Amino acid sequence: MSIHEECGLFGIWDPKGDCARTAYYGLYALQHRGQEACGIAAINDRELSYHKDVGLVGEVFDPDTLDRLNGTMAVGHVRYATTGGGRRENAQPLTLNYVKGTLAVAHNGNLVNTKQLRTAFEYRGAIFQTTTDSELIAYAIAQERLRCASVEEAVCQAVKGLRGAYSLLVMSPQKLIALRDPWGFRPLCMGRRGEAVLFASESCALNAVGAEFVREVEPGEIVVVEGDQVTSIRENCENAASHLCIFEYIYFARPDSVLCGQSVHQARRNAGRLLAQACPVEADVVIGVPDSGLDAAMGYAEKSGIPYGVGLVKNRYIGRTFITPGQQSREQAVRIKLGPLKSCVEGRRVVMIDDSIVRGTTSRQIVTLLRLAGATEIHMRSSAPPFIAPCHFGTDIPDRENLIACRYSVEEIRQLIGADSLGFLSLEDLHRIAPDAACGFCDGCFTGTYPLSCS
Repeated sequence: MSIHEECGLFGIWDPKGDCARTAYYGLYALQHRGQEACGIAAINDRELSYHKDVGLVGEVFDPDTLDRLNGTMAVGHVRYATTGGGRRENAQPLTLNYVKGTLAVAHNGNLVNTKQLRTAFEYRGAIFQTTTDSELIAYAIAQERLRCASVEEAVCQAVKGLRGAYSLLVMSPQKLIALRDPWGFRPLCMGRRGEAVLFASESCALNAVGAEFVREVEPGEIVVVEGDQVTSIRENCENAASHLCIFEYIYFARPDSVLCGQSVHQARRNAGRLLAQACPVEADVVIGVPDSGLDAAMGYAEKSGIPYGVGLVKNRYIGRTFITPGQQSREQAVRIKLGPLKSCVEGRRVVMIDDSIVRGTTSRQIVTLLRLAGATEIHMRSSAPPFIAPCHFGTDIPDRENLIACRYSVEEIRQLIGADSLGFLSLEDLHRIAPDAACGFCDGCFTGTYPLSCS
């Protein structure tokens, strides 16, 4: 699997202070969403301070740094680069000093009108310090603030020119603002802990800091926290239609998160059950590819009656950033990252569940490892449909020429990866994995049809 997470956001207002330390723990819970860079910006007595760098949360921050960032508001970000590359200056939150004061902006998603915005701003004299679309958003808000009476009004005006995916946290010296794009591509939820108000990409981060989940930030909604007052601006919700990325349930989100009322763990389990019904096979054991294939494997085992087993052991000390470009590097990474459990698979017919198949190189390598461990048959099942199109909204899915399903039939893919049989979740079943979700979905990477034009 070579798809990477988008990014993770965490924000907090707390009159008791120590917000940077809470943000640190929240980002730790969101580390799975981005392992390339991270940062925290905080407000103390209206003064903005920040720290960010490339690396994992535990590597970038130490107790002294968190003490320095102590304040009554903080926003944090973990990053995987979908646009802008992995340079240090692209780490977030982005911070601005301008005539109206200071701003900190953290962004999850991807704009589709980046080129047009950058050109327009540059012709008006803008000089950009990064190569990210997130800086365009920050610049747009700062420009509007020069004409608007408040930062929330500036945000309302700025987002009218944005097209694409953006869950945002915006922090001024007095206000913390959270918002989502009108399509709701990327998740964002709100929580409470005593007097504190918190925002996070996933509910698991609220749980990690002892906060209670309150609700999702709705598509198009702007939530403003000023002191102990929380207000909602809904003028951009009029034409909103939720299209949450359905791959959040399959791969991105942590299993203990709840998105739009749907347990991620249960959605993956549902996918496995639907796979067992649509793609049955006689076998001795069902195994999952860690980590996002495990819940689906449990569901497949439950529905099929085939025993569930632990057939692959993950090296917990290697993050996804360990995997480097190039086929040889990917294959070496798979051998170091995953080890087959011979006692589980030797002499057995194995059903192997993975969350998806992208290029096929990783799947082929895992099948080879299981063969060497003594598996007599390997029946691969994917808890996602075949990828046939790239994502334009913040997911690192390769272009069509690098997607194996765009070049080969299911039977040809089976032969290429060396499995005895191969099955994918159908598009129809894809929309049945999250029956409790109170939202619509974007499935463009599986259909080639997107909620808005990407040109």
